[in-house]
Amino acid sequence: MTRPLQTFTALLCLGLVLSATPLQAQADNRCGASATPIHQVQGTGNQSPLIGQTVTVEGILVLDARKPGGFSGFYLQQADHQTDDNPATSEALFVYTRKAGGSVGQRVRVTGTVKEFHGLTELAPVHNLSVCGQASLPALINVSLPWSQPPESLENMRVRFDEPLTVIDNYNLARYGELALAASDQVIATEQLAPGPAARTLEQQNLAQRITLDDGLGKQNPTPVPWLSERDTVRAGDIVSELEGVLDYRFGQWRVQPGAVPRFQARNPRPQAPTKSTDSIRIMTLNLQNYFNGDGQGKGFPTPRGASSLEQFQTQNRKLARTIQDAHPDILAVTELENDGYGPDSAAAGLARTLGADWAVVQTPGRDGNDAIRTALLYRESRVRPTGPAYRPGPGELPGASRPPLAQAFRARGSELTFWVVVPHLKSKSCRHAAAREQDQGDGQGCYNRQRTLSANAIVIWLQALAGDPETTPVLITGDLNSYAREAPVEQFQEAGFTSLVHQYYPCLPMQCEHYTYRYQGQKGTLDYALASPALMPWVERAQTWNINADEPRALSYHQTPDQSGPWRSSDHNPVLTDLNLSPTR
Repeated sequence: MTRPLQTFTALLCLGLVLSATPLQAQADNRCGASATPIHQVQGTGNQSPLIGQTVTVEGILVLDARKPGGFSGFYLQQADHQTDDNPATSEALFVYTRKAGGSVGQRVRVTGTVKEFHGLTELAPVHNLSVCGQASLPALINVSLPWSQPPESLENMRVRFDEPLTVIDNYNLARYGELALAASDQVIATEQLAPGPAARTLEQQNLAQRITLDDGLGKQNPTPVPWLSERDTVRAGDIVSELEGVLDYRFGQWRVQPGAVPRFQARNPRPQAPTKSTDSIRIMTLNLQNYFNGDGQGKGFPTPRGASSLEQFQTQNRKLARTIQDAHPDILAVTELENDGYGPDSAAAGLARTLGADWAVVQTPGRDGNDAIRTALLYRESRVRPTGPAYRPGPGELPGASRPPLAQAFRARGSELTFWVVVPHLKSKSCRHAAAREQDQGDGQGCYNRQRTLSANAIVIWLQALAGDPETTPVLITGDLNSYAREAPVEQFQEAGFTSLVHQYYPCLPMQCEHYTYRYQGQKGTLDYALASPALMPWVERAQTWNINADEPRALSYHQTPDQSGPWRSSDHNPVLTDLNLSPTR
């Protein structure tokens, strides 16, 4: 009998040892019992020193993200009287769990495993969750941009931005409920600095000194779109104040998950169309953002690059028509027009019909290149007339030119002055299929800069052979160069004597850049130009951009809002307006 008893006793002891081996079983779930301070879990580095360990923490639930579509968890912060007063350590954690229990302002005790999830320190999985009663929320920590202290030291904590912030990017507002904010608006580095180390450093600083205002949801396409209503837009350049919430890190960005609705102020109001004198000839330059009209008879959707449905195309058509008509141009230079000929069902003919009976299209059949999109010129017959044929360079005349530029000489009605309008569209910065020589060289100019530079130089040579010396021939080169003001392709034109008119009238400076055509990842600059030859300069009355597109949220584009008529967000590029005064007395 003694042996079975001894065996039973031994097994019982072994069972007790085995049951006590997991750390979560050893945890004391009593509220107020000894627990691991959250700052020890966070540590002073970018990663927790306790990764993989099971710990018990006790703190105050400061933001609950377990709602439908949320982040499946909550933010737990140490009570103020239990912090270590070390500014290098965060006092909060994200607890990833769908377990019920606890609400904002309650003390919660949690046992779970420490984990780093794409840079976010969290507890997951959670083994135990106990609610310990009501507590005062930890005090908000005042922060500012540029970062007043490293954001890692405030991860998951309650913060308040003590200065108003500027909306610099609203691209993902409708898709992810996000707005990017910074202390002030940001300018693309190579818009103001020559390509190279200094420009690259500025770009990295711009990206680091910002915060994303999030909507607290992990799902895509939130309905309704946060911060946006039928009456009000959120434009880049607007101001956000009274911003407070939890400082979060997700998807490679620092974010604030707001605890209350911040205050928005429209500091960048929608501008009216610039006025135009009756004597001037206005050239409007506009990237159409892939104007494809299907088969031209209401079918053929989705299109390869543009509208996915007839309804979307009709919205796009209305928006563009409103944009163009409000600007009152006499010549329209466009890029990203469907390359489908000049027949009655073509995109070019359809756009001309939309604008009215006075509009005609410059035609170069069989010479428009092999790309899906092309450049084009439209004009009002009552105001100007073409002089001579239109030209495009042939195969081999322009390196890599699948979108050959278009050149046409014009005269204004009642004027003997002939001037040329040339519409290029250089290769984009997209890195798709980029060979070694065309890949990003790390100087701020992006991919395919070599091809753009060669194309710009070839256009100068081709144009001089076609129209003559720019010192004596009035020429306006206007279109999408996919290059910012200090980049090599633009320098090629400037070295040939051409002047960027918008930059001449409105220089783009770090603290004052009011005229630009594009916004990329929260930084603004110019991709679309009006470049005047020396002979044209005396006839230039003014040149400017019309900021109706680049600062508007993508949520208002033709892809997403079929009830909109424009002109707001009729494209992703702002138009450029160049006014020429051809009066003989000038």
